[in-house]
Amino acid sequence: MIKRKIPAFDLHKICNSGQCFRMKPLGENRYGLTAFGEYLEMEQEGEVISFSCTGEEFSRRWEDYFDLYTDYEKMVHAVDQEDIYLTAAVRCGQGMRILRQELWEVIVSFIISQQNNIPRIRKCVESLCIQFGEEKEDFRGEKYYVFPTADVLARKNLEDFAICSLGYRAKYIWNTAKMVADGTVSLSKLTGMEYEAARTELMKLSGVGIKVAECICLFALHHVDAFPIDTHIRDMLTSHYPEGFPFERYQGYAGVLQQYAFYYELCGAE
Repeated sequence: MIKRKIPAFDLHKICNSGQCFRMKPLGENRYGLTAFGEYLEMEQEGEVISFSCTGEEFSRRWEDYFDLYTDYEKMVHAVDQEDIYLTAAVRCGQGMRILRQELWEVIVSFIISQQNNIPRIRKCVESLCIQFGEEKEDFRGEKYYVFPTADVLARKNLEDFAICSLGYRAKYIWNTAKMVADGTVSLSKLTGMEYEAARTELMKLSGVGIKVAECICLFALHHVDAFPIDTHIRDMLTSHYPEGFPFERYQGYAGVLQQYAFYYELCGAE
């Protein structure tokens, strides 16, 4: 167990931000996370976070995963103070970060997210991992399951997915897994593409439209200009930015502000 003092970092907001579906509360200010085949527990007391890993593991995996090198306070302070809505949104979401997640997991998770709510997405993702993911043991010797690879899912029959309660999304995931497994769409090439090229390439995948592609660009490829528009964000834009969101002012981090706005729309009353 190691401790790190991290300003502008809030585990509760990160967990409930709708970008990651395998992070869950374990108790007051305590969270568990499975990512990149590894399991991590965290506890927060103010700005001090305890992580169930070594310093080497933290430097190798989690500093980058939680995007700790990025100055989010600088983005917050750059918001136009006359923009009442956005200043309230960033105040509400302050402490949230755009996670650098594993690409394949994000692709599948956001295919599942279509016409779905966060609790059910979590349940579907976890079921997929339990049914098809590799079983491992955490630092307590307790079982957890890693996210199943494209190769594993491609080798299944469509009927095998019924147990995961994915509905019509099962066919999308199965077809997408086959496209990735046979190289029709290369994950390694996607990681090297510019934002617009990556978005176009992602939309070749089964079940991936513009909104899902934008989510993947933001939450896995870390293209922070990506700006996913779901019903919450569409309503926000209609209500507060009828003449258009000020993308030019926030070039280079509009997607971060979008995520603050999404969290505000979802959890602003908390």
